[in-house]
Amino acid sequence: QVQLVESGGGLVQAGGSLRLSCKFSGRAFSSYVMGWFRQAPGKEREFVATISWSGDSTYYTNSVKGRFTISRENGWNTVWLQMNSLKPEDTAVYLCAARTAMELGSMENEYDYWGQGTQVTVSS
Repeated sequence: QVQLVESGGGLVQAGGSLRLSCKFSGRAFSSYVMGWFRQAPGKEREFVATISWSGDSTYYTNSVKGRFTISRENGWNTVWLQMNSLKPEDTAVYLCAARTAMELGSMENEYDYWGQGTQVTVSS
């Protein structure tokens, strides 16, 4: 069974940086497309970034392009989200997700497994 555990969240001032990690346990991490989503209080869950199984392809939502970077290391069963130039509107619970299909995915219902999330709070 696949399990995803996020870490690295916290409280940071606007303009600061955080690096989120997602540890994958289960079979064949390298065969999964991975994604990061976020959910702010009272709002729907929204897509942030996704990365192909090889790490060669990535895709970001417009609001984080140029500030966030998704990466992975298959030998470590880990995917990261480096977040720079953080803004108060980035405050949310950030969730890691895994998708069994080969294509990148930006929709919540395209992902098969989810972590519990890690809280990111950006103060102004």
